[in-house]
Amino acid sequence: MQFSHKHHVGDDGIDCRYCHTGVETSATAGVPATKTCMTCHSVLFNDSGYLEPVRESYRTDTSIAWVKVHRLADYVYFNHSIHVNKGVGCSSCHGRVDQMPLLFQANSLLMEWCLDCHRDPEKALRPLDKVYDMAWTPGANQAELGKKYHAERNIRSTAELISCSTCHR
Repeated sequence: MQFSHKHHVGDDGIDCRYCHTGVETSATAGVPATKTCMTCHSVLFNDSGYLEPVRESYRTDTSIAWVKVHRLADYVYFNHSIHVNKGVGCSSCHGRVDQMPLLFQANSLLMEWCLDCHRDPEKALRPLDKVYDMAWTPGANQAELGKKYHAERNIRSTAELISCSTCHR
């Protein structure tokens, strides 16, 4: 089943948390239950042949087999809730999903890419009310604000952030 984040997020303005309900409280963002899709699609495009797999999933209480795009190695621990609650925006890792008709992995998510951020997290920190804002860009005073957010949000030291046990458990 192809899913357009561009349509749902970009065009319709649906917030990430509507479908990814665990992103603020869980290690995983979660994928939506079919019931979430049917909240709208029981009325909108309810006779579209394209959405028949969604309706079938709902009728049979069988999960949709979503294709995982953002993959980390099994030995890597990543907690979505820690990142979003500290002020790292979705687009920092996932890219501008609001512009992706078909989701793709915008960043490598390799260890060195993550370590670059963990060595200097201030660059990625944003106001908490902008975490889900796909279009947010840092201002000229990002270095100053990043340091402020780092202190206010009790973000760990660089030594702790780059320690192997932070991400490998």
